[in-house]
Amino acid sequence: MRLTFWTAFWVFMLDQITKYYVVHWLGLINDADGRIEVLPPFLEFRMAWNRGVNFGLFSDFDMRWVLIGVAFAITLGVLWWLQRTGGTKWVYIAAGFLVGGAMGNVIDRLLYGAVADFLNMSCCGINNPYAFNVADIAIFIGAIGLAFLADDGKGKSTRKKSA
Repeated sequence: MRLTFWTAFWVFMLDQITKYYVVHWLGLINDADGRIEVLPPFLEFRMAWNRGVNFGLFSDFDMRWVLIGVAFAITLGVLWWLQRTGGTKWVYIAAGFLVGGAMGNVIDRLLYGAVADFLNMSCCGINNPYAFNVADIAIFIGAIGLAFLADDGKGKSTRKKSA
């Protein structure tokens, strides 16, 4: 579990540092346009305050506390499951990515009332209207990692061996 907590800690720190840098140091929060081209047309910082879930769904409803509760419930559920079943070091790392990302977005909701999304990627003439952040990437990596790595390939979940 130590590996999960350290992974979560560093993911959380990277998420919060990048958000602080973009929102406050680069002043994207105060920029009227809310955009900074980084590697045009592929990557730009585009400020978006997400009050809902993925892609801003349900952002018209005040779901701040519900989403904070869901993030804590999922985090506790993953940690409880990991404690009971164990896994490889990659499973522990994947869980750390998920937990660190979830807590990064929880802090945003507590501090700002919404999640600070700022990464926008477009390619090949397709203009992507959505923005995301490091926490979102970590949650995705963690969820995919747990989905694929928690199984030993024989259809059975990896179980912690009792002493």
